[in-house]
Amino acid sequence: MSNQTLYTKTFWNALRGQDDAYQDIRNYADVDGSTEAPHDFFLSYKDSLEKENLFRRLGTVVSTTSDEGIIHAVTSTGTASWVGENIAIPESADTVNPFTVDAYKLATLTRLKNTFVKDTKFNLESYLKNEFAQRFGRAEEDAFINGDGVEMPTGILQSAEVAVSITAITYDDVLKLYFSLDKHHRKHAVWVMNDETALVLKSLRDANGNPLWNSSDSTIMDRPVEFSPHMPNIGIGNKPLVFGDLSYYWIIERQPLMVKVLREKYAIDDQIGFAAYERLDGVLIKPEAVKVLEIRA
Repeated sequence: MSNQTLYTKTFWNALRGQDDAYQDIRNYADVDGSTEAPHDFFLSYKDSLEKENLFRRLGTVVSTTSDEGIIHAVTSTGTASWVGENIAIPESADTVNPFTVDAYKLATLTRLKNTFVKDTKFNLESYLKNEFAQRFGRAEEDAFINGDGVEMPTGILQSAEVAVSITAITYDDVLKLYFSLDKHHRKHAVWVMNDETALVLKSLRDANGNPLWNSSDSTIMDRPVEFSPHMPNIGIGNKPLVFGDLSYYWIIERQPLMVKVLREKYAIDDQIGFAAYERLDGVLIKPEAVKVLEIRA
């Protein structure tokens, strides 16, 4: 039996309340008693996380265990050139930009009855995977959009450029937002909005009565629309519409998913608690790759 297989077996036996496994898993525990989720579970969990979080699908995930608070991202502005044989290849105009990143802690706690946890027919692994993915995925997406950088990542509404500032959204304003983005970024850009904003945009038409929104494939100017309930509504001071290439939003994972079994804390209620946390940050490494529309007074 490999070390990873043994660890996985010990981990789940400990979570199901087996005394021997509970003692053994402590050998792998962090200072606070938490242990790293098994590799196979973590991979499955990340797949579920992508379904709950559009940045996990469209952003760039960088995993690191480095203690350094700085990452170096290459922002490419260079070009390729045709060169003859034995001719030196010219250098590209790449710029290496340092970004200070933190290791913000996102945590959750769930409880289950002992009878469920100890029932071998109950799929504890699937339950925790889905529960953690929903909770972390939604909280991450909210922060990656609205985060202010205080005890959480800085979201795109804080760091992206305001390209259009208006009092009410019109057909032409959406076009202005579209063309404000560099043509190279437009190739991979998406629109991000909530349901309320989508209803407004679906009603917009040009002078000839042609709709802005292509209902057949949910696109605007041939670029796909992504929905997020964490985007603000249309209102004074809000930024209800985003257009950009979200691959330039980097999610920096500083620590894998950690899980802690809380056996004694809820014993009086005949329950077992499961606390989980992750440490990560989010950075828009190229602010001009994402543009926003703002509603002013």
